[in-house]
Amino acid sequence: MGFDGATAIDGPRTAARLREDYTALSPEEARSVAATLLADGAFSEPYCEWLPLWYELGLIAPVRYGEWRLRRVAATVAGAAGVTVTAPRYSRPQDVIVDGGPALDGVSGFRERFLLADSIIHLDWFVRVAAADGVDVPSALVERTREESLAYYGGDRNRLSPTVRRFQRLLFADDAWVGRVNDRYDLDSPLFRLWERLLRRERERLAAGDE
Repeated sequence: MGFDGATAIDGPRTAARLREDYTALSPEEARSVAATLLADGAFSEPYCEWLPLWYELGLIAPVRYGEWRLRRVAATVAGAAGVTVTAPRYSRPQDVIVDGGPALDGVSGFRERFLLADSIIHLDWFVRVAAADGVDVPSALVERTREESLAYYGGDRNRLSPTVRRFQRLLFADDAWVGRVNDRYDLDSPLFRLWERLLRRERERLAAGDE
């Protein structure tokens, strides 16, 4: 998207330092790592609230354990560099109105809820992590993306504007990450495969402009 500051943090170098000796991270790198870990940890519970109750109940225990682990690692990394980082607050259905009504009134079924959740929660995640990396994401774009995405995935809007469609296509690119996690840890998880498939199909659909 050409955001200012997108190259402020050297990702490969930061990852290498994190693997070899996290105490060697600069304050800027440590802030980036800790912010990402906290954002990842806090991500799943509000995400689950957008999905059917059976899904939320089935995942809440491992989700909370994962958040606890990530918070511990984030605190260790931030503490070693002497930086302070806080966890983000994500959008939850009870806080959101779509077309004048409750956020989930316009969606039914797992796929529709999943795409609505991803379009909003990933936006929240990106804005927070980008800020920690020194990336300047224009607030007008964030608000426009949020407004259009809620109306498109959860309401009556029939298309996204070209800029928002491109932004969402990039946000939906997590299918590759989900697939790598599933393979790297030999999870062979049907749920991860479902997530990967839904994300990939939506990313490809947005890329094709098929709205």
